[in-house]
Amino acid sequence: MAISLLAQTIDQLSREKGIEPEIIVAALEDAMVVAARKYYKTVEEMRCQFDRETGNLAVFVVKKVADPVVDPVLEISLVEARRLDPQAEVGGEIHIPRPTDVLGRIAAQTAKQVIFQKVREAERDIVFAEYNGRVGELLHCVVKRLEGPEVIVELGRHEARMPKREQSRLETYHIGDRVRVVIREVDRAAKGAQVVVSRADPLLVQRLFEMEVPEIYDGTVQIKAIAREAGERTKIAVQSRDRDVDAVGACVGMKGMRVQSIIRELRGEKIDIIEWNEDSVSFATNALSPAKVSKVSIVDAQERHLEVVVEDSQLSLA
Repeated sequence: MAISLLAQTIDQLSREKGIEPEIIVAALEDAMVVAARKYYKTVEEMRCQFDRETGNLAVFVVKKVADPVVDPVLEISLVEARRLDPQAEVGGEIHIPRPTDVLGRIAAQTAKQVIFQKVREAERDIVFAEYNGRVGELLHCVVKRLEGPEVIVELGRHEARMPKREQSRLETYHIGDRVRVVIREVDRAAKGAQVVVSRADPLLVQRLFEMEVPEIYDGTVQIKAIAREAGERTKIAVQSRDRDVDAVGACVGMKGMRVQSIIRELRGEKIDIIEWNEDSVSFATNALSPAKVSKVSIVDAQERHLEVVVEDSQLSLA
């Protein structure tokens, strides 16, 4: 890579990756130090300095001015130091330039490896900082590619992955599909995409209702509980804080328009909307509707554990 092109390349890489140019410059300088040590086969302290304005790249050995010299690898005598810098003083540092044009292929290969590693680390820090506080948020994204059972989706300049366990069991995904997902977690230690998104999490249903039903968004209607078998059926319990607002009716919408919009987004998944009831027995009976409940027994009142009996013919409806 010609030195005259470095500044331009750094600016381009900065724009593409969303990384501050200073981070890339620091990576370049570290890479050149590694390459110089390999070429000169030295353990001397070396530094590199890149001038973004001129495009000049300087590599130099750093030695401490000493009198007398105890360690020639790390120190330089005052007499020698003043040949390079007449202002040199004992205890100060002297920079001894080393040619960079002789580094050639070693520098190019090393620089590429180190810069790639540093840029990747910086990207991971950026992704973590941007998404770690957004777990549970609803996102619109596009399917970018399929990697075995995993679906990789595009989040602006970054990627997220949707593992098999986070996919709706009846959905098939194709490159270019636009999907709504919720952020499930941000894994800083992951080798690939750090952001894990989900189409199977019950929270996706909650976020869709919040988006579709104004009464839920403004808090008039509350979602009290959600149970979901992704791709099959969701049961959602709601309660109104306003006596004049029917919680179930608000979620269903006129002619079922609100709930149908959510069902379409979930590719036909059945949704049962139930009125919340503080009485566990009454709530269990409502929750299993349209199945007819034969018997409800309280197993543990404190933990709200119940035993519910329905006829075999009603089991598929429960």
